[in-house]
Amino acid sequence: MSLMFEHETLGQRVLFGSGKAATNLAGEIARLGAKRVMVIAAEQEEDVAETVCSGISPVLRWNEVVMHVPVERAEKARVAAGEADVDLLVSVGGGSTTGLAKAIALTTGIPIVAVPTTYAGSEATNVWGMTEAARKSTGVDDKVLPMTVIYDAELTLTLPADLSVASGMNALAHCVDSMWGPRADPINQALAAEGIRALSQGLPLVKNDPQDLAGREQALYGAYLAAVAFASAGSGMHHKICHVLGGTWNLPHAQTHATVLPYVLAFNAPEAPDAAARIGAAFGTEDPIAALNRIRRILDAPKALNDYGFTEANIPEAVDLILPVIPASNPRTPTRENLAGLLAAAAAGTTPGL
Repeated sequence: MSLMFEHETLGQRVLFGSGKAATNLAGEIARLGAKRVMVIAAEQEEDVAETVCSGISPVLRWNEVVMHVPVERAEKARVAAGEADVDLLVSVGGGSTTGLAKAIALTTGIPIVAVPTTYAGSEATNVWGMTEAARKSTGVDDKVLPMTVIYDAELTLTLPADLSVASGMNALAHCVDSMWGPRADPINQALAAEGIRALSQGLPLVKNDPQDLAGREQALYGAYLAAVAFASAGSGMHHKICHVLGGTWNLPHAQTHATVLPYVLAFNAPEAPDAAARIGAAFGTEDPIAALNRIRRILDAPKALNDYGFTEANIPEAVDLILPVIPASNPRTPTRENLAGLLAAAAAGTTPGL
C-alpha cells in the first residue's frame, strides 16, 4: 500500500533552556521591536511573571485569568489592550493564561509570546476556546498561534506534583488523540509517539521528586511535541468529550483530561490496531491500555469524574452534547449506549480495559 497524506506544520519559533526565560524573553522582544507589551499572568503566577519579565518594561500587566476563558473576561482584556495601544502580548502561565492571550489575539491580531509554566500545550496550537452561558466554543485561527514560545523547565518547579501529573496526563491525551484525530498522518503520529515516550519517562521522575529538573525538562519537551501533533491532527473524540464536560459543568481542565483519557483509549484501541501499536511501542509495551493504567497508578493520577462534580445524573445531557461533535473519522462509531457506558466508567473511576 502506497503512503499518501497531507500534512501542515505550523510556523513557530521555540526557545528552550532552563533558567533562560528572562534572557530569552528580553532578547525576543528586542528582536521583534515591540514597544508596548501587555503581560498576562494569573495572580498566583505574578511572582514568576515578575522574574520572567525582569528585563522588560511592560505598559500593562493583567491578572484577571479564569479557567475556560469566559467571553466577558476576554472582552474586558481586549478593551484594556486596545486602550493601552498594546503591540505584543506576553502570557506567563498555564493553559488558561495562554487561552486569554489567544482570545485577545483572535479579535485584535496582536501577536503573542508565550511562556508556559505547565504542560498544557496550548502555546503550540492555533486552537482557541471560550465559554459563554456554560457552553464552551472552540475554533482554529492562525492569529492565535503564539509566534514564539519560551520554555524554561525551572518555571515548572513551583507546580505541585499533583497538578504536574494532571497537566502531564493532559499532554499525554494530546498525543493519544493525535493518533486518530481528523487530520492524523504519519508525521503527527511520529511526534505524538516521541511525546508519549518523553512524558512517560519524565512524569514519574517529577512525581518522585518535584525538584528533579531533568524530569521537568523531559515532561516539558514531551508536552510541546504533544501539542504540535495535536495542532496538526485536530481534535479527536477525547478532546470533544472533555470540552463539553469542562465547559458545561465547569470541571477542572487538566484533571478532566487526565481522568477521561484511559477510557477513550480503551474505547478506540480495539478498532485502531495500528495506532494502538504505535502508542504501545512508545510506552515500551505491546499493551497500550495496560501501560496507561500502570502510569496512572505510578503517578496517582486523577481517576474519577465524580471527584470533580460530574455524576451519573449528568450523563444523559452529556451524551446529547457530545455525540454530535465526535469526528466521523473516529475509529469506533459512538452510540448513545456505548458513550453513556464510557462516561459512567469515567464518573465512577473503574479501571479501563478490565
